[in-house]
Amino acid sequence: MFGFADPANPDIEVLREHCTAGDVLWCSEWRGPVTEGWTVEIEGSMFAMVWQAPEPHVDEDMPVRRLGPAHVDEMVALAALAKPGPFASQPMAMGEWHGIVEDGQLVAMAGERLQAGALREVSGVCTLPSHRGRGYARCLMETVVRSQLRRGLTPFLHVSATNVQAIELYSRMGFVKVHEAAMRVVRFDG
Repeated sequence: MFGFADPANPDIEVLREHCTAGDVLWCSEWRGPVTEGWTVEIEGSMFAMVWQAPEPHVDEDMPVRRLGPAHVDEMVALAALAKPGPFASQPMAMGEWHGIVEDGQLVAMAGERLQAGALREVSGVCTLPSHRGRGYARCLMETVVRSQLRRGLTPFLHVSATNVQAIELYSRMGFVKVHEAAMRVVRFDG
């Protein structure tokens, strides 16, 4: 994670000493020129959405389980396949994670990432393509949201502005759009 005093005009060069070739950084608010040694991989916009509803009911019949360090390799593999957005190689350091395992395979997950005061991000929401449409993402998000609310936190999330299906789901659940920002993914070439 990194941040700049002026996100629209970051001094990205200060990150060179902390990056190795191939590192990928997700940036918010930045649309300016990219200096030599960096390549833009994704350019677009995203919405920040904040929970503004009562505590959700969680379907207790869903086979949700708390994920731990023993699941990290499966979590990283699921994120690589489902591409939920930025995903840490050590997700447990970021917060609580929950998943659904079928036949010994992690097929869906959701967890936590950023925290700013009482705001806590719901992140890494993804389901294997072969297991979509079963309500897993919603159930896992409701599990994370309920946990956050019970800890006195306010859930929020980021979603690509082009992901209309997810935006509609999140809105039905109780999330409200509060901000639209530029989104850019850059790769350090070395």
